[in-house]
Amino acid sequence: MPISFPKQSGLQLPRSSAPGGRGGKRNRKPDGALDQNFLVSPLGFQGVFFRTLKLESQYVTVYYSCLCAMSQSFDGSLKIKGDSGMAVPQPFPSGPRLQPAGALMEPQPSPRSLAEGFLQEELRLNDELRQLQFSELVGIIYNPVEYAWEPHRSYVTRYCQGPKQVLFLGMNPGPFGMAQTGVPFGEVSVVRDWLGLGGPVRSPPQEHPKRPVLGLECPQSEVSGARFWGFFRNLCGQPEVFFRHCFVHNLCPLLLLAPSGRNITPAELPARQREQLLGACDAALCRQVRLLGVRLVVGVGRLAEQRARRALAGLMPEVQVEGLLHPSPRSPQANKGWEAVAKERLNELGLLPLLTS
Repeated sequence: MPISFPKQSGLQLPRSSAPGGRGGKRNRKPDGALDQNFLVSPLGFQGVFFRTLKLESQYVTVYYSCLCAMSQSFDGSLKIKGDSGMAVPQPFPSGPRLQPAGALMEPQPSPRSLAEGFLQEELRLNDELRQLQFSELVGIIYNPVEYAWEPHRSYVTRYCQGPKQVLFLGMNPGPFGMAQTGVPFGEVSVVRDWLGLGGPVRSPPQEHPKRPVLGLECPQSEVSGARFWGFFRNLCGQPEVFFRHCFVHNLCPLLLLAPSGRNITPAELPARQREQLLGACDAALCRQVRLLGVRLVVGVGRLAEQRARRALAGLMPEVQVEGLLHPSPRSPQANKGWEAVAKERLNELGLLPLLTS
């Protein structure tokens, strides 16, 4: 069933979350709080939401305006004053409302702050995963978001410069893809020659002799990554066409290796360890989807799809989850022609216009 995408997307703010209930009425101040007043222009506002900041044991409730997406001139300001004399300027438009009233929308962050916010969420997840302990089944753990930070950061800052309607979600790094380049499904030649990314890749703290990290000098190609990015290169032509509406991310940043060097999937872990690992990753995914304003998550492979459905259950139906056959060479169906299967599936989901226009 095709997915319908509005021209402008964003996260909704329930009316009940605005202080004072409907209509943005003045909020009662708690004991000891600063006196608060706010001025709301009836012109040009898409909605109002708030954030409470603690300043020197006192609270100032700052009301931010959600402006309509179309460019307007600003010639006024909203100021909130308290007993301390502090004033917080807030611009508001004087022109007429140019968009029809609808669901309350959060203002979209700037390109730089959105990419930085995404990277901060990844670093937060890294901190959480460092606290986990694994059984003897896992000999060595690679985290390319850490040791391949430079190309990974370049990937996010270059191609995550605005809200994304679609997120293609992989499960975790492969030994010859993201483990080498820091890019999801990051087959070396595609990362270097089509995505135009580079940068130094350090050695992981522990390195298995059968799985050396050579970065962009790795001579071995990852079939899954070559199929995945090769398909979108043929379909989109330029990476900017793909990333205009889409982004690619892995649910889990860790590559798990057995003492023998064999790749261990998260599904192979003992139940308790698997849920600890993927539970933290699920929570991070939920925050990332909110941050990017994603409307559709396409799980690449059955496991990624299942985890996405579980992680994002609280965001449905505003966020939908669908699946796409994994391009793995271990899949007989993918080996018969993954590109044709992928194109048919994207057509079913109504995504081809986003990737070809």
